[in-house]
Amino acid sequence: MLAFNALNGVTFAALLFVVASGFTLIFGLMRIVNLAHGALYLVGGYIGLTVATKTGSFLAGAATAAVAIAMVGFLIDTSLLRFVKGYELRQVLLALGVALVLNDLALIVWGGDTFTVPVPGALQGPLRLGAIAYPRYRLFVLAVAVVLFAGLWFLLHRTRLGALIRAGVDDLEMVDAMGVDIKRVFIYTFMLGSALAGLGGTLGGAFLSLYPSADVEILVFSLAVVIIGGRGSLVGAGVGSLLVGMLATFGQVWFPELAYFVIFGPMAVLLAFRPLGLFGRAT
Repeated sequence: MLAFNALNGVTFAALLFVVASGFTLIFGLMRIVNLAHGALYLVGGYIGLTVATKTGSFLAGAATAAVAIAMVGFLIDTSLLRFVKGYELRQVLLALGVALVLNDLALIVWGGDTFTVPVPGALQGPLRLGAIAYPRYRLFVLAVAVVLFAGLWFLLHRTRLGALIRAGVDDLEMVDAMGVDIKRVFIYTFMLGSALAGLGGTLGGAFLSLYPSADVEILVFSLAVVIIGGRGSLVGAGVGSLLVGMLATFGQVWFPELAYFVIFGPMAVLLAFRPLGLFGRAT
């Protein structure tokens, strides 16, 4: 039972990483807490559900959700956030308003029922791991998170765009002063983070199901991941996801009445000693 719960914690952490990695990139570079990230996750999940159901292809659903939500992110950044640049509170309130609008639109289009994204037959059923029979799909999500971590690490550390993103996280004003078109970097970063939310929505739609309040739940977990790991840190997102995933899983098993305290209690203690998170740095 302990090993089974540990696998549950690791695979849940994998899903959290897919969503929170985009969140931390946007937060790290753009200095805003994008409270619409959870709504982008939910709408992405609904889009993935619709496409996967119509085409019978889970891959097509996931790809369509990622691209569609990236376009939504482009519209949010270029049409809305540019009007409140430099006003942190206004940006947060605007993102919250966008989240509420997206939630209402999703409720109108897809209703308030609970849905599950269909997965391919090859990912259905359990896989025998020694004495444990564990769901194949959860292991697939874990594999996706590992590949995504490697891909994002390569992007951030081996490409020019990644260098600009890292430089922007460390010293945004210096990058701007060097003549770099930081607005374009903002757009690319927001689109990437939004695409990850859309992809996470499709993966989570088959993992945790889709329902009207799912966006709030995933957003709370993502906030915890970013706060624990540190703003703008990919490694921090990975470590934070693992900690939150394990705490959430074992907290629900051992202390179901204190499930959220098990996560946010240790987080409060951590922030008392590491205000910027485990891997956060002052800018």
